Amino acid sequence: MTRTTASRQDRVRRTLEHLGTGTTDETDAVLPFGPEQYRDPDIAAQERERVFGRVPSIIAHASELPRPHDFITRRMPRNHVIVARQPDGGVKAFVNLCRHRGAVLEERTEGQCRLFSCPYHRWSYDLDGSLRAITKDTTFGEVDRSQLGLVELPVEERHGLVWIVDRAGADIDVADWLGPEVDEMLAGYGLEDLVAYRSEGFDEPANWKLMQDAFVDNYHIQYAHPNTAAKHVHTNVQVVEDFGRHARMCSPRKSIDRFREVDPVDAPDDIVRHVTDGHFLLPNSTLLRQPDDHFELLTFRPHPTDPGWCRMEMRLLVPTVEKSGLDPEKWQRVWDKNWEILLAVLHQEDFPLLRASQSGLGSADAAGMLLGRNETVNQIFHRELRTLLA
Repeated sequence: MTRTTASRQDRVRRTLEHLGTGTTDETDAVLPFGPEQYRDPDIAAQERERVFGRVPSIIAHASELPRPHDFITRRMPRNHVIVARQPDGGVKAFVNLCRHRGAVLEERTEGQCRLFSCPYHRWSYDLDGSLRAITKDTTFGEVDRSQLGLVELPVEERHGLVWIVDRAGADIDVADWLGPEVDEMLAGYGLEDLVAYRSEGFDEPANWKLMQDAFVDNYHIQYAHPNTAAKHVHTNVQVVEDFGRHARMCSPRKSIDRFREVDPVDAPDDIVRHVTDGHFLLPNSTLLRQPDDHFELLTFRPHPTDPGWCRMEMRLLVPTVEKSGLDPEKWQRVWDKNWEILLAVLHQEDFPLLRASQSGLGSADAAGMLLGRNETVNQIFHRELRTLLA
């Protein structure tokens, strides 16, 4: 592993060396861990408070809120949340509850509005969260409206992504959280110029860490996906850059095999088209950069109370029609096909395996388990999670 930012060509050349020698990047030792990590309610409660209640995590891509007055709603580990695009173009986030009697303000997952109106007694709130009106206010009694705005949550838009800390009053500084190397890396991808062509969320009976582990793991491809991903991506061959909280991993596609007899030093620059760059973004996201420079963003959130469930969200981030050079119908066909492939692998291969794993982990005599030296990014994930929980 390396802790310095390498060029894409350098990462691919190191990948070729691994292919030639049958090796992969490794950690120093095997890492033991226990089944309680995926089922213990006390550990789950600590994660909600000390991880998601303290550090930024991704809640949306900016294109999901393209215009002023657009909003989305999400269930975070600690709070029901509204994120709203403000008239000035900024974003704000709030707890999705009326301050009168605690009714949920907005049931829709997305929409556009000029104000939020409570369905219970029609109290209304401006888009900036301030209390706008109390119905029948002459009979309700005297209250200080300035103190009854929606509870605001820290949110920041950076690199085309909307980040949130799931705790009122917390600080948020995404650049500091990412660190200079990863912040510069994401800036170079131009994610803000892409659009979320499709996004969908899935509530699954599996712990969020079980899910996150699966989507940074290059070791399982040949065995869990023999007829899909394994036809295109090499198994157990990965170059990893360890940036402390986050990591980048370079995985070779099988189309690179035509260059295996080439001295890595002499590999052509366009060999980068034959790898997938994955990114683990602590605490709960995997960002995959595909050879044609579209991205797949996967996020995994704990259930608010049950360690045996989580929410997974998948987004397909692609160039706009104008920048793609394709006519609109072909553009739509291309990304519809990509989306359907992703869904098929999730529902037919990943989800059944992970559901069964979570069920098995409920066994009374489930014993200690291991992360191998070759499961490098998984070890980084668990290492950094322990740091946050300490």
